[in-house]
Amino acid sequence: MDYTNPGNTASLPHPSNYKLQNALLLLVAGLGGLLYGVDVGIIGGALPYLEATSGLSAGQLSVIVAAVLLGSVFSTLFAGLLADWIGRKPLMTLSGITFVISIPVIALSHGYGPLFFGRLIQGVSGGLIGVVVPLYLAECLGSSVRGRGTAVFQWLLTLGIVAAALIGIYYSYRVEAIERAADPATIFHFKDQAWRRIFWVSLPPCVLFVIGTFFVAESPRWLFRRGKLDRARAALLRSRPPDEVETEMREMQEAASSAKAQSTSGQKVKETLFQRKYVIPFVLACVILFCNTATGINSIIGYNANILLQSGLSDLHAHWGYVIFTLVNFLMTIVGMMLVDRKGRKFLLIIGTSGVIVSMLIVGILFRRTESHNVDCRAAVQSMVASDQTLGLRFTPQMARQLLVATGNTSINAQNASLVVIYSYGGFTAETAFVRSDDPSAGPIQIKRAAGVPGNKIEALFTNPFANLDTARNAPLVIQRALVGTVPTEDHGWLIAIFTYIFVAFYAAGPGVVVWLALSELMPTRIRSNGMSIALVINQLVSTTLAVIFLPVASKYGYSAMFFLFAGFTVIYFLTAVLFLPETKGKTLEEIEERFAKVAAG
Repeated sequence: MDYTNPGNTASLPHPSNYKLQNALLLLVAGLGGLLYGVDVGIIGGALPYLEATSGLSAGQLSVIVAAVLLGSVFSTLFAGLLADWIGRKPLMTLSGITFVISIPVIALSHGYGPLFFGRLIQGVSGGLIGVVVPLYLAECLGSSVRGRGTAVFQWLLTLGIVAAALIGIYYSYRVEAIERAADPATIFHFKDQAWRRIFWVSLPPCVLFVIGTFFVAESPRWLFRRGKLDRARAALLRSRPPDEVETEMREMQEAASSAKAQSTSGQKVKETLFQRKYVIPFVLACVILFCNTATGINSIIGYNANILLQSGLSDLHAHWGYVIFTLVNFLMTIVGMMLVDRKGRKFLLIIGTSGVIVSMLIVGILFRRTESHNVDCRAAVQSMVASDQTLGLRFTPQMARQLLVATGNTSINAQNASLVVIYSYGGFTAETAFVRSDDPSAGPIQIKRAAGVPGNKIEALFTNPFANLDTARNAPLVIQRALVGTVPTEDHGWLIAIFTYIFVAFYAAGPGVVVWLALSELMPTRIRSNGMSIALVINQLVSTTLAVIFLPVASKYGYSAMFFLFAGFTVIYFLTAVLFLPETKGKTLEEIEERFAKVAAG
């Protein structure tokens, strides 16, 4: 069969329309990125009000937060198979509809079950979007614009995170105003409505995404593999000039002819990810996806306010610091988009990872300078545990002085001290939020069994799968550490904030843009959808693990330990980019595949 025969060209789109079609394609795919960003960031603004009004335990709230990750892992596992079965375009539509359904389920829910189910299907949608949109863009866009085009997904993903942060801070101001003037019942009602409205705000973009998917073409490479050659040619003509179409049709024909020749000569075995010509790009993509999350980007986004509070900023400044962080992420993604097709993928990864390593080391050193002076007042706090194995402690300057005197340490200023308590019931360890003696509005530290012990076996599995829940329900309260330290100055806090901005600037302009390209470009066509699914599952498992260990490690060993860990993983990322990553700028997907095939053969 002649794969370059155009067949009936009467119904093909006029070549002059390809730029307009490209713009539409990028708009729709960008809305997918926006949804992915909202999916990541929306819970941050809603969680404080959900916690205050839902009546859910801390363990249940943790499961609600983690439900998105759980749904995303499940859907990512099957996204590649679905993309191959029903096509890229229908799967984008399905992912958008799933997101639309999740919003009213969450916003209208009353109780743990509906909330969990709504967040779970929201995660399913996010997992599908994270696989199919970069896959679709890589297969539809021409080599000259593929880098910039695929970066639109990451750009609008960061815009979604910015939008979520701005929505959260808007409602924090509204709640603050209500608290000054209203009675407790009114405050409670407004907080209950606030978290629901935050979720409702994310509905319009996902409706637009669903509508937009009906106006874009199917992936030409998916159509080609299904033998729909005229439709594949028509899809290519929607996104590039005719001369590029002929070249790519010829390359797809040659790749198909080569595969057919191998099959007829008995050289071909069943195609899997572990064939020699596939395993190198597959492993390389998995390493890049692993290291990309191990830079700490998701943890630093999720715990940004906590990090800045502990660095010395006030509550309001810490929240504004997070907004600035998301804006830097958004703006530097634009820079990465402009450079990725000019300077190349490898160049941006090397520069980006270098900046990440330096900034993380500096933040770690800054935290270490203050954390090295912390005092463990564990014995004094353990003596305050009540007979019913609970603890109530208001951390005032007087209490700070009492704890410090009990340890024989008077070098820390009790008027400007911080306290965090790490405690356990049986095998379940938890930690309090940091409280400051200079904050008269801070409530007392309250440690109760309901907060430290999961309510059921599902929550226990998320918290610690190796601990015995029945034993923990009767175990005594053990104070593992009670760290009193000096609250750093605001200048120190802004210095750390500035280096986190430098971190996210280098990340956004380098790894943040390149990672989606590496995922979609490195994988050969025959394994791309399944390979992307597996690599993204690895990415999400790393992200979940780091999110779970962040606060326990920070509480036990200090925030500096986590930043040094992130820097160490990024060194591996840097070496991978320097030593193993080929430059794919300006190359078609078939040319990239051929290069890896030659490496495997030689």
